[in-house]
Amino acid sequence: MVAAEDAGKIGVADRLGIEPGNVVQEIGWDEDVDDDLRAAVEERVGSDLLDEDTDDVVEVVVLWWRDDDGDLTDALINATTSLAEEGVIWVLTPKTGREGHVEPSDIAESVSTAGLAQTSNLAVSPDWTATRLVSPKSAKTKR
Repeated sequence: MVAAEDAGKIGVADRLGIEPGNVVQEIGWDEDVDDDLRAAVEERVGSDLLDEDTDDVVEVVVLWWRDDDGDLTDALINATTSLAEEGVIWVLTPKTGREGHVEPSDIAESVSTAGLAQTSNLAVSPDWTATRLVSPKSAKTKR
C-alpha cells in the first residue's frame, strides 16, 4: 500500500510523463527548487537525476529557469544536446507573483527560436509551473 504522501509525489512524476527507468537530466538546480518534486522524479525513475555536465542520452530534461538566469533560448538549445530523439524538456519556472517569474510570452519566443514546440503547461508545486517542450514532428520528418 502506498502512503498518501508517496502517492502525491509519484503523482507529480506521473503527470510529467516520467516513467520508471527513464534517464532524467536536471539543469539549473539552485536552493529555490522544489525538493519534493525532485524526490518524486528520482523515486519514479529509481535513480538520481543527472547533472548538466552529463554525456548520457536522456529521455527527459528538467530545466529550472528564472527570469535572471540568462538567455533561455541558449539554455534550451544546450538542453537538446543530450536529449533522445523522442525526448521531452520540462521548463520549470516560478509561478506568477513569485521571485524569478518568467513571462509566458518570453518562454514562447525562446521555444520557437530554439526550434522546439510547446505542448502543455502544468502547475507542479506551490511555487513552480512546468512547460512541456518537444521537437516538432515536422522537423523530424524533414531529416
